[in-house]
Formats: sequence, structure tokens, C-alpha cells
Amino acid sequence: MMRSSAIFSGLTLVSRFAGFARDVVISAALGASAGPAADAYNTALNFPNLFRRIFAEGAFAAAFVPAYAKTLETEGEAVADKVATDALAAVAFATVILTVVAQLTMPWLMTVINVGFLDDPARFKLAVILTQITMPYLPCMAIAALLSGVLNARGRFIVSGAYPILLNLIMLAAVIPAQGDQIGAAYAASWAVLAAGISQAGVCWWAARKAGADIRLSLPRLTPPVKAIIITAVPAAIGNSATQINVFISGNLSSFIAGGRTWLATADRLYQLPLGLVGVAIGIALLPRLSRAVASQDLGQQQASMDEALTLSMALTLPAAAALMAMPYFLIDALFTRGAFLQVDAINTAHALFQFGWGVPAFVLIRILAPAFFARGDTRTPMKYALVSVVVNAVLAIGLFQLGWGIAGIAAAVSGAAWANVLLLGGTLWRRGLYRPSAQALSRLVRIGLAAAGLAVVVAMATSARPMIEAPVAQGLSALNLSVGAKEVALLLVTAVGGLTYLALAFLTRAVTVAEVRGLLRRSR
Repeated sequence: MMRSSAIFSGLTLVSRFAGFARDVVISAALGASAGPAADAYNTALNFPNLFRRIFAEGAFAAAFVPAYAKTLETEGEAVADKVATDALAAVAFATVILTVVAQLTMPWLMTVINVGFLDDPARFKLAVILTQITMPYLPCMAIAALLSGVLNARGRFIVSGAYPILLNLIMLAAVIPAQGDQIGAAYAASWAVLAAGISQAGVCWWAARKAGADIRLSLPRLTPPVKAIIITAVPAAIGNSATQINVFISGNLSSFIAGGRTWLATADRLYQLPLGLVGVAIGIALLPRLSRAVASQDLGQQQASMDEALTLSMALTLPAAAALMAMPYFLIDALFTRGAFLQVDAINTAHALFQFGWGVPAFVLIRILAPAFFARGDTRTPMKYALVSVVVNAVLAIGLFQLGWGIAGIAAAVSGAAWANVLLLGGTLWRRGLYRPSAQALSRLVRIGLAAAGLAVVVAMATSARPMIEAPVAQGLSALNLSVGAKEVALLLVTAVGGLTYLALAFLTRAVTVAEVRGLLRRSR
């Protein structure tokens, strides 16, 4: 699982670097609160992704991957690929219909998803047009997600980790020539989303065929396996819909503040980094492995898989959360404040990032705990708890927003709802006896927490001494006639020191041992 996660995470890291470059270019071109382009573009990017997370990568994947992995294990490739062919036809048909309906009703939908835009006709009209351009991204990603699930079940993680890179590269190529024209850059980025979706679906199709999967194009049919997948997917869809209702509430509240959607989206990029590198990667590697262990009734493998996923995910997540909370403004200012992205944008984004920071471990834990239910065909329990988290999020978001917390209150509500979901999922697994962390895993978690706390102290002190760090850096760059900004180099230095501090403390507290590293290297070779 560590090897599979490492492959997926490594490729995701490449994608995130490309995505960071994309975000820097787009933020500089569109800004945040300086005009209508940024909020309209972020609406256009998020709306098809909302449905993608509900259906394509959420509910359908949660139901399809265990079914495909189990069929592959018990009945062979031919039967499993027939199930995949019929499932692909069903998900493609459903998402195409949904896309057409959304395209035709977009002006009315926009009045619901962005109430605050009604006071700004230019922002409203641009958001409608850009979202109509990006909406066909949904069926493309539904196809790519299903084919990625096929690859993962067959133990192939390279393409499923690499295909998101295409989106970032294509958007970069489209937006760079449009610098200096906010509206033109927004149109270029939106058309690039559609082009990338087509490319990603094509690459995943090619990879699945190359991996030996005999998946064909066919008309949709409600075969018994597809019906079973749909029945299993419905509770997961409701659960994922609940999560996306949180996104809907956040987006609607933020639409009342000029630049609010963009501040949230920019903070979202940073806290999604550990979620994508760790939570998604380990969750993807865990689900087929856990599904096979459940199918073969291997209790030892089930416990070992969950313990390994829990400790590995927290070893990589807690230091990231500590850094996001200890240096939010330093991160945002150094990474994004340039061009049309102003100081006021950096300050408000940093406030949101801090509140997202303490929720990062919960976002990742949900990805680790939910597969323990999905592997057993139970999508109802996560659904119920996701619905509870919606209520928690709605109450907190509306309450904190009205109390004057603004965008930071919206982010705090998302984090609070995520922790409520984690407590419910973990408590149920414990109560049912399906998973209880071993004493060794709990001891490891305590030591990881201590190392992460040490990192937080170091980077917080460095942040408070930021002017003293940047001054000599600026002098050194000037002496070398380098045009690189002092704040960017200072951020790299502080991040490197924080990372080394965490590694040193991890070894000192024996959260990680030299023997384990050597063993991992031997297994990799």
C-alpha cells in the first residue's frame, strides 16, 4: 500500500506543482476583488466539479471499485470487464443528460448557486457563460474516473495519478498568452477546462486498454451488476451531495463579498494539497486492498491495512496542517500576491487558510475511515453521517458569518463539520468492532503529533521574524543580480527548515525509525 500510495502521491505532487503554477498565473491575471472575472471563473470551475465529486469520483467510484475488484478476484477479468463496460455506458449517459439540462437552465441555476451575484449583472452574466463552457467537463471526468478505478483495481496507479497533470498544463498554455486581459483570460481558462477533460478521458481509455481491460463502448443497459452498483451508489451519492451542500452554502455566503469566492478557492488550493497527496492517494490504494481482504475474510490484513493507512496518512498530514496554521499569511503573500491579486486579497485568504488548517487532518481521516464501510458494501452509514455534517456546517457557517467572521467563519464551519463526520465514522467502526487502532498505531500517532508541534513552533517563530529573514535574502539576491523575489526565497528557506525539523523530531521520538526506512528501501528495490 505504501508503494502504491507513493506512486500516486508522487505523480499527484507533480500535478500539484503544475497546478500551483497554473494558480499563480491565473491569480495574477484575474485577481480576486478587483473585477468580476475571478469570481465568475471560479464559479465556472467549481460547478461541474461539484457534480463530479458527487457522482463520478464520489458515489459511483465508492460503489464501482469494490464491485469491480471483487468480481476481478472471484470471477476473472472477462466478467469484471463486462461489468465495467456496462457501468461506463450508464455513467456516461447519466452525466451527459445532466450536462444538457444544466446548460439549458444555467441562468436560473446561477440565481440559486450565487445569490450575491444578482447585485452585479456583469459578474452574473459572465459566470453563466463561463459555466456553460465548462459544464461538458463533467461527462469527460466521469469517464476518466471510472477508467481510473479500473486501473487502480488492477494495481496500476501511474496513469490515474498522472492524468490530472493534463488539466494544469493545458490551462497554463491557454492563460499565459492572455495576461493583461482579465475577461479574455477567464474565457481562455474556461475553454481550456473543456479541452483538458476530453484529453484526460482519452488518456485513461488508452491506459485501461493497454492494461488489458477489454472495455468497449456500448448503449446503456440496466444489467443486474449495474443495478447493484446504482443501488449501492445512491446512499453514497446522497452522502456526497451532503458534502457538496456544504460547498454550496459556502459559495452562496461568499458570493455576497466581492472576491469572497476567489479567497475561498485560493485557500482551498493549499489545504487540498495534503488532501490530494495523502488522503486521496492512500484512500485509493486502501479501498481495493481492503475490499479483497473483506472478500477473503482476512481479519489480520484488514487490521494491518487500516493501521498502516492511519499512521502513514497522519505522518504526512499533521506537519502540513501545522504549517498551514502557523504561517498562513506568509504562505499566501509569498505565493500569490502579485499582479491583480492584492494585499487585501492575501490577508482575507490567509484568515480562511488558518481555519481550513485545523480541519486538514479531518479531511484526510474521512478518506481513510470511509473505505472501511465501502469495502463492506455499506454506503448508508457514511451517507447518514455526511448529512449530519451538513447540518453542523450550515449552522456554523451561517452563524459565524452573521457574527462578522466573514470568509474565515465559512472555512471554520467546513473544518468543524469535517471533524464531526470523523468522530461519527470512527466511533461507529470502534463500536461495531470493525476497526480499533492498535496500541502500536496509537503510540505512533502521539509521537507524530509531537514532531508536528515542534515544526509549528519553528515556522511560527520564523514567520514572526520574517523581515529579518527577508532583508539578508534580498541583499544576497541583489548582489547576485537575480530577479527572484526575496519573499519567495525566504518562504522556501523557512519551509525547508520546518521540514527538516519535523524529520529530525520524527526520528528522535521514534515516530519513524531508521530500520523502517531501510526496510522500505529494500522492499522498493
